[in-house]
Amino acid sequence: MNTLVHVLRHGEVYNPDKVLYGRLPGYHLSELGVQMAKAAAEYLGGRDVTHVVASPLERAQQTAAPFAAAFGSEVGADERLIESANWFEGKRVSVGDGALRDPRNWWVLRNPRTPSWGEPYTQIAARMRRALLAARDAARGHEAVCVSHQLPIEILRRAMQRRRLWHDPRRRQCGLASLTTFHFAGDRLVDVSYAEPAAHLVAMSAAPSAKGA
Repeated sequence: MNTLVHVLRHGEVYNPDKVLYGRLPGYHLSELGVQMAKAAAEYLGGRDVTHVVASPLERAQQTAAPFAAAFGSEVGADERLIESANWFEGKRVSVGDGALRDPRNWWVLRNPRTPSWGEPYTQIAARMRRALLAARDAARGHEAVCVSHQLPIEILRRAMQRRRLWHDPRRRQCGLASLTTFHFAGDRLVDVSYAEPAAHLVAMSAAPSAKGA
């Protein structure tokens, strides 16, 4: 019995202040982000999707909405798919703004392998794996869609492929509205594939507003 679980990163977020919004409420998709969500849903059009679930955060629920409409499903909320906790939440930490050179932040940055500034990678991996397997079980013999966030998806892929969890954030394979698909034969993971159905829309954005999420 083959089952596919598509783990989708949400679309672009309206973030004019360019802060790391993390789990803060009120951050919703931009107009372009809504288009990205629709493009991803169209990409899976005609597939055998029977289960749609998302992080409880607004941007993830919005991204899941076109899938629910396309496949006649309700959008469930799974806390295990939520964005990772981060000490810099609500702050501007872009390259060049000085946040990473500020001595007041150095203690938080002391250990990038844990990481010391946020939710431990091992904890993210454990909860995301539970969410993945729950979706697999709910869609046995069919396909499921889980909407989450960049870092949790990257950590999930690394954990399932038995790779080290700490990494260079600049090398993450998890674009906006991208699909990381886990292929199961019974309970066994047999493949992981990746697609960017909204890549053409991402290219239209001269200054992407999604910030580390």
